[in-house]
Amino acid sequence: MRCNLARTLGVADTLTVPYQTLANAVLLLHFAVVIFVVLGLPAVLVGNWRGWAWANLFWWRVIHVLAIGVIVLQAWFGRYCGLTVLESSLREKAGQVGYERSFIEYWAQRLLYYESPSWVFALVYTVFGALVAWAWWRFRPTARQAARSDA
Repeated sequence: MRCNLARTLGVADTLTVPYQTLANAVLLLHFAVVIFVVLGLPAVLVGNWRGWAWANLFWWRVIHVLAIGVIVLQAWFGRYCGLTVLESSLREKAGQVGYERSFIEYWAQRLLYYESPSWVFALVYTVFGALVAWAWWRFRPTARQAARSDA
């Protein structure tokens, strides 16, 4: 009833704009998290090879390990990422189509035109998580602050 009244008054589109804007903000946040998780491992490896102290900062490494840990657990339990669910819900409230699969599956298909079953993504996440765990063991995080000359 409320949507019909909004359409009758000609304000339906203005009601969906905040949801669309929020959905886009969640998409950008999600993209940033993916970049952080994916590039975090090479940053640790290259940083240790180059002797950059920031690459082993404890807080940064803990956040990275926790992020990939959550992703792996979600994949094992067949759960979508909370950011995927939130973005999809906001898109539906904005009158758009939400995701029918996970964020990574959706964008991998869109970007690479490749579709795989969920177990393939779970396997990839698990292997990547194991590499992050190996990097944690191989290059122990430190509590000291990075020197400015390391940048």
